[in-house]
Amino acid sequence: MNHTNRTHTLSVTRTEENMGSEEYASLFETKRAQGIIIYRLYAASVFAGIIAVWVYRATQLPWSDEEEEENGTIRWGWFALFAAEIWFGLYWILSQALYWNPVYRFPFTDRLSNRYERDLPGVDILVCTADPTLEPPVMVINTVLSVMAYDYPPEKLAVYLSDDGCSDLTFYAMLEASQFSKYWLPFCRKHNVEPRSPHAYFSSMPKPNDADHATAFKSVKTLYEEMEKRVERATVVGKIPEEIHMKHKEFSQWTSYSSRRDHDTILQILIDGRDPEVKAIEGSRLPTLVYLAREKRPQHFHNFKAGALNALVRVSSKISNGKVILNVDSDMYSSNSQAMREALCCLMDEKHGQQIAYVQFAQRFVNLTKNDIYAGSLRTVMQVDFHAYDGFGGPVYIGSGCFHRRDTLCGKKFSQDYKLEWVSIVHELNIQASTEELEEKPKELAGCTYELDSPWGEEMGFNYGFINEDVLTGLSIQCRGWRSVYLKPKRAAFSGGSAMTLDQVLVQQRRWGEGLLELMLSKYCPLWFGHGKISLGLQICYSYHMLWASNGFPTLCYCTMASLFLFKGVPLFPEISNPWFLAFAYTILSTYAYSIKEYLCCEGTLLGWWNEQRIWLYRRTSCYIFSTIDDILKLLGLSEMMFAITSKTVDKDVAKRREKEIIEFGVSSPMFIMLATFALLNMFTLAGTVWRVLITDGWNVVEKSALQIWLCVALVLIDLPLYEAMFIRKDKGKMPASVTIKSMVLAFLICTWFSVLL
Repeated sequence: MNHTNRTHTLSVTRTEENMGSEEYASLFETKRAQGIIIYRLYAASVFAGIIAVWVYRATQLPWSDEEEEENGTIRWGWFALFAAEIWFGLYWILSQALYWNPVYRFPFTDRLSNRYERDLPGVDILVCTADPTLEPPVMVINTVLSVMAYDYPPEKLAVYLSDDGCSDLTFYAMLEASQFSKYWLPFCRKHNVEPRSPHAYFSSMPKPNDADHATAFKSVKTLYEEMEKRVERATVVGKIPEEIHMKHKEFSQWTSYSSRRDHDTILQILIDGRDPEVKAIEGSRLPTLVYLAREKRPQHFHNFKAGALNALVRVSSKISNGKVILNVDSDMYSSNSQAMREALCCLMDEKHGQQIAYVQFAQRFVNLTKNDIYAGSLRTVMQVDFHAYDGFGGPVYIGSGCFHRRDTLCGKKFSQDYKLEWVSIVHELNIQASTEELEEKPKELAGCTYELDSPWGEEMGFNYGFINEDVLTGLSIQCRGWRSVYLKPKRAAFSGGSAMTLDQVLVQQRRWGEGLLELMLSKYCPLWFGHGKISLGLQICYSYHMLWASNGFPTLCYCTMASLFLFKGVPLFPEISNPWFLAFAYTILSTYAYSIKEYLCCEGTLLGWWNEQRIWLYRRTSCYIFSTIDDILKLLGLSEMMFAITSKTVDKDVAKRREKEIIEFGVSSPMFIMLATFALLNMFTLAGTVWRVLITDGWNVVEKSALQIWLCVALVLIDLPLYEAMFIRKDKGKMPASVTIKSMVLAFLICTWFSVLL
């Protein structure tokens, strides 16, 4: 029974914010949802169905004393399903907060330009990378170039790259990007290029507007392809060409390099935006561009991405000190040159902007298949959940594509008398210092001992100690009295790649599930950490997502028990003729029907919805089980926090199979063993049930066990790609033979054990 499948797109009516002044024109407006009453009536009917299911389980227990041993086993199965149904119902109730008060924000960039064009604040953009193998340098510099090319005064922009891999290959790529930017940025501005990632733009096969555009297009594309080849060649060889070493003295800083975990701070200002003589080819100014590899030593814990971001926050404060900070992941390029201005509309609004700490943008994934085979689009999260957060005080911070006030990241609490005068803080730079002096002074701020006995990581900056440090950072900021805003413009602000294989999907979801549940079980649980600080609705929204992984064991138990008892011909649901049957049927059918309708409204396809159900089941019956176990071990002190980087590269054969929407298995994984075993159990059960219907008991089996049969059939249909991967496919993406054999043995032993038990 699926009470948690929900996507919700509400039609909206436009309501201008009441500013208390007829002359005042807000820099953004809010649209509130229409149709809430209709949805609540529907939700009330589903809730009634859930209550009826609970009542049935509580009152129709198999208490007969006849064949006590068999009935005792049946009662254990009954109680297991009852416990799972209670959890599903409670989790569904939590999910209703997501539909209570969704809001939609729309900025007016023309008003911002008219009011503040001369006084726009400085913006520091922080980009993080950690491994040149998993995050190719070409991909990294495409992201860097895209954010350098914002439609924004270049002298007020500064872009910082944190290279936690301390790779001279990444630094070389940045050197190349700094030179190419002199051609790319003017080209983008003159021809209004979108998106402004060179790779994404040239891959989109745009048609030139005129002869001048066509000539410039060909010239700049050639320059980009030559740069790309040089960087990729160095990456493949793993070595910078000797002539480049001789030409650029900056590479000498790698002489102190021992390993990626043991090296001095390397800080290089590749473009000094303060210098009016540093210009693009047509004479325009360029943004500041900085490379940083913070100091690392084996004896000092470096706090992963959060530590890198905090080092960038401190270093940037001494170089450009932008009052707004944007952070993006290295694989999430800017795909909307107006996004910065849209964010500032919210932050700089005179009456409602003062309390806004950060503006979180939606993310778009560009490497999805037509029917989103791995459910990587996160449609419900981006199009439903975050709008609900916004209605209660602001969205969760998701670690990328977010514009922050520097003040809030430095630990400032909100107060009613707080007011930031943007006009008086315009991009204050130390004009007198030379580039070399500016590189040397902030190095200590990136030292591995700088944060010792300091509030950084807890009261200041990005928070430490948890896998999902981004979620905790946003929650901590909101608990200091600030609000946040969610923007999802028609043209996506940030675009990037999602996981490319099923193994990557499950590993990523395991990490997310583990991190969120860990927060829920810690002192930062929003129900008590946020009590009295944020709204109850926002606490519930946070709790709903932090409890993702806790659905693992109930789902596994529910589906497994229903199948195993069907395997023995024991019904655990009401017969078709029983009035209680209607409660189950209505609850299941109504939630699924609504889920389909809303998924289609979110621009999905029917097959895409089916794929989402498959991945929903795979997550809950594999990686979320491991997430829960990992968190239990951590609570017992038997495990430590690990941070895994998802690979951004993929084999060409894998990519081809993905385009054909063929699920990639191909590797041996404990999670695949769980999925395959579970699939085989359902296949054995369905085969046995068909045998009983056709040979022994006839249609009486269908009458008594209709819901169990329906569930088993649905699970078998969902698992068709697994059966194909185990028994039919011959390509390298098939299920490894070792996994298939282990799963068949486990499934056989479970069925045999259960047959003896019952």
